[in-house]
Amino acid sequence: MSATTSLRQPLREAGTDEPVFVRLLLVGVALTFLTLFLFTPLAFVFVQAFRKGVGIYLAAITEPDAVDAIRLTLLVTLIDLPFSVSPVVSGLIYVLIFGLQGWFGGWLQEHELKVIFAVPGIVLATIFVTFPFVARELIPLMQAQGTEQEEAATVLGAGGWQTFVRVTLPNIKWGLLYGVILCNARAMGEFGAVSVVSGHIRGATNTLPLHVEILYNEYQFAAAFAVASLLASLALVTLALKYAVERRAHTSFHSHEREGP
Repeated sequence: MSATTSLRQPLREAGTDEPVFVRLLLVGVALTFLTLFLFTPLAFVFVQAFRKGVGIYLAAITEPDAVDAIRLTLLVTLIDLPFSVSPVVSGLIYVLIFGLQGWFGGWLQEHELKVIFAVPGIVLATIFVTFPFVARELIPLMQAQGTEQEEAATVLGAGGWQTFVRVTLPNIKWGLLYGVILCNARAMGEFGAVSVVSGHIRGATNTLPLHVEILYNEYQFAAAFAVASLLASLALVTLALKYAVERRAHTSFHSHEREGP
């Protein structure tokens, strides 16, 4: 080892070894921060929850309003599940359920029904991935509006379908349309889930994104970019529709505000 190297080694070690009190101070600051802003508030919640006893706690979380709130929260969580699960995993789930070796594979084969590597599988996988976009738009909107108008229509003798068409649907039409546009935009570009369940059968189960991949892998670059341009054009149309719906919904909202209750 050279003299220069032997001199640099202690310098590097000295530069990375902080004194013990500095390390203890940093750890103490981190623990204090976590205690004050994480552990203490969390502990306070549970202490207050059980302050009047386990019986009061159980009664509070099992009363009807609380049960309804819990059910709705779990439902919303399930609706958001496709956002947290990889589209490829979503496709594999359908293969496990409807594939030849899946849960319903034997029954489907006996009845000459085909889901995987066919259009029904593509539709199911796409709905699973895109459905949350509609739900995310409608659920907060319907919660904000409440059920007073529907209840009034029921009291006046309207049936369920009549109430939906004449009361509920007009109130949510712009949110529904906006969600459908987002859903459509996501569906057009879906690749992962569709790729798993489609089988890449030309002329039968190839969507535009899958067709672009096949053309590109075959070095047909001009054709691949031509098909990709169709997807880009559809995306531009979707953006225009999204802007138009947002503007129309904004105008409608302010017109209702000016009219008053």
